[in-house]
Amino acid sequence: MTTLKLHNEPLQDTWLDAYGHLNEAYYLVPFTNTTWKFQDHFDIGVDYFKQTGCAIYTVETHLRYLNEVRFPANVGVESIVLGSDAKRIWFAHLMVVNGEVCATGEFMALHYSTRENRTAALPDAVQQALKQAEISDRPDWVGRQIKLLKK
Repeated sequence: MTTLKLHNEPLQDTWLDAYGHLNEAYYLVPFTNTTWKFQDHFDIGVDYFKQTGCAIYTVETHLRYLNEVRFPANVGVESIVLGSDAKRIWFAHLMVVNGEVCATGEFMALHYSTRENRTAALPDAVQQALKQAEISDRPDWVGRQIKLLKK
C-alpha cells in the first residue's frame, strides 16, 4: 500500500463547535488542504493550472467521522490513490490525530480543461504516476453507501 503523508496542520480554535470539538464542516478543511498537496505531488497543482488551464475538480465526496477531535491537536492527513483512468482520480484521505484515524474522506475528481470547458485526459506521465501509487487492497470502507439496514 502506498500511503502518502503530504500534510499536517494544527487544529484551529475557530473550527470548534459549541461542544469544544472539531465542527462537522471543518473536517473537510484539512482534507481540502491535503488535496492541494496531493495535486502538487502529482504535478497537477496551481502551476500546472497556470500553464495548461486544466484543473482537478472534485465531483463527489464521502466523509466518515470516526472519533472526535478536540483542541489542541495536530491534524495529520495521509492519502491513498484508490484508482484512476485518463480523466478521473479516485482517492482518499485519512485524518490522523495522536496516531488514531479520526475521519476518512473519499473523493472522485475530474481532470477538467477550463479553456475547452470539458473534461480532458491527464498527461501520460501523471496517469502513470497515479497507477504506480494506486493501492492494491482497498480498505473495507471504500465505496460504501449510506443506508438503513432492514432487521
